[in-house]
Amino acid sequence: MTRSTLEAVVAANHELFMRTGDRIEAVLAEHGLTPATAQALWAIDPDQAPPSMKTLAGRLYCNAPNLSFVMNQLTDRGLVERTADPADRRSRVVALTDDGRRVRAAVIEATLALTPFARLGDEELRKLVDLLGKALAPEEEKAQDPAGRPPTAPS
Repeated sequence: MTRSTLEAVVAANHELFMRTGDRIEAVLAEHGLTPATAQALWAIDPDQAPPSMKTLAGRLYCNAPNLSFVMNQLTDRGLVERTADPADRRSRVVALTDDGRRVRAAVIEATLALTPFARLGDEELRKLVDLLGKALAPEEEKAQDPAGRPPTAPS
């Protein structure tokens, strides 16, 4: 891999992110969302158990105070509810309300229609998903010692 190729990929990734954000700006405004609140809604899958605040912070790559700020906005709008985690009463989980499900679905539908990726065919998208999954896989370096050697089995 050459530096120029890697730089081109990073630049293209940034351009795709910026174009998509620009294209969905009106949809977010229509629903009173910011990019951060829209991303938080997207991260709460209504077909899964409500995530804990800690899990959601990990999905969004943010800290607890930032997540609380975003969740307060969504709660005030009636899009999410925070309740005690039934498995651990000290923890809070976040669930979508009916309005939250509706707005989440509208944002996802608009994003999928407006993303530059929509111009690609199914096979191209499958290849892209595979490549992105490979790039996002957990780093193997963490499993190696400081000299870069894979860990050895205990003797």
